[in-house]
Amino acid sequence: MPQVMFYQLAANAKSAAERACELVADAYANKQKVAVMCETQSLAEDVDELLWQLPAKRFVPHNLHGEGPPSGTPVVICWEESQLVRRPLVVNLGDTMLSNPQQYQRIIDFVPADDAEKQAARVRYKKYQQAGCNMQFTAAED
Repeated sequence: MPQVMFYQLAANAKSAAERACELVADAYANKQKVAVMCETQSLAEDVDELLWQLPAKRFVPHNLHGEGPPSGTPVVICWEESQLVRRPLVVNLGDTMLSNPQQYQRIIDFVPADDAEKQAARVRYKKYQQAGCNMQFTAAED
């Protein structure tokens, strides 16, 4: 049963992409392979750039889908679900639930402060719950 962790983002705090990069760096430090699912290619490119901006001691080997070495890197950034490589951890920066959450051990998602985006996150939360996922919720650290 996948574990889904939703992080509540505070208004005027880090964006979901910024927080996602910190969580990806933490996962990599713990030797976990990660897939990052973005809503658009533009967001995927932004996440790629944010990962490059992490301090040197937090370096994360990563690439956009279709780039990098043939064997891949520990972190792959995707913008279409068909690109999503099977990894134990998926960070979802998309507006919809992953179509087959049972393929993953852990999924990270976010609840933005914006009311419309918050409502979409509530829908995702409920769908993950209905899919039989183990749900957790926490406030994101700034």
